[in-house]
Amino acid sequence: MFLFVLPSLLTANASAAVGKSTVLVCYGRLNPEDIKGYDYVILEAQFYNIYEIRKIKSQNEKVLAYISIGEVNEHAPHFKELKDHTAGKNEIWNSYYLDLKSEKTVSTLLRIIDQTFQKGYDGFFLDNVDNYTTWGAQPKQKDDLVQFLKMLSEKYPDKFWIQNAGVELIDQTAAYVDALVVESVATNYTFDDKTYKLRPESDYKTYASKLTDISKKHNLPVILIEYADTEKLYKQVLHRIKPLGFDYFIGSIELQTIPTFQ
Repeated sequence: MFLFVLPSLLTANASAAVGKSTVLVCYGRLNPEDIKGYDYVILEAQFYNIYEIRKIKSQNEKVLAYISIGEVNEHAPHFKELKDHTAGKNEIWNSYYLDLKSEKTVSTLLRIIDQTFQKGYDGFFLDNVDNYTTWGAQPKQKDDLVQFLKMLSEKYPDKFWIQNAGVELIDQTAAYVDALVVESVATNYTFDDKTYKLRPESDYKTYASKLTDISKKHNLPVILIEYADTEKLYKQVLHRIKPLGFDYFIGSIELQTIPTFQ
């Protein structure tokens, strides 16, 4: 799960890069000059002004802003507005579940989206969609989520919407989004011991086959986000996912810099 985080003061050393993902996901502050040649760039909007986004767009295919439509935490600029309109607390991440039945919640999210589009973004990366699935914290708001996505699609028909996770809901949401992101298909980072590793081969093949079927059924691009900390693991992940033909990001779990591996 992605949360609003403080910007990193570090930028990537290009000479240390191993290959290059087709997607960049970064919630730290980067030098716009260093963001080049990606199919999709996903950024924390509060760290860039309209002129910087214009520069980044000139160097990449699509530039999207991050927003959580499932949770809000204390670092978010709109936390004070929504803290009294939430649907419980996520104790693990110290964040609060958004209540999509609340008019205040919906209007606040729409205002943020409107303001962000004024900077020139091509669309949004919609995080925490899995909160509304059977095993998520808000399964009873599944229909509210679908209606919210429908509203976004109709209000901004020319914008690009990426759904993060929530594969279970894709039959209901595919008509309103333009791509699906799935994390840790080839890899399996564990937070308890902070270990980067590959997912078992059989599990990976099952997951990958399911995503291939989804992509074909809905004519929907699938984007993979994978996590690695060494050049060896990076190459192993790349060997796995390249045959799928999906766009991908391979980076560290912190998502603070352009990835490099040693």
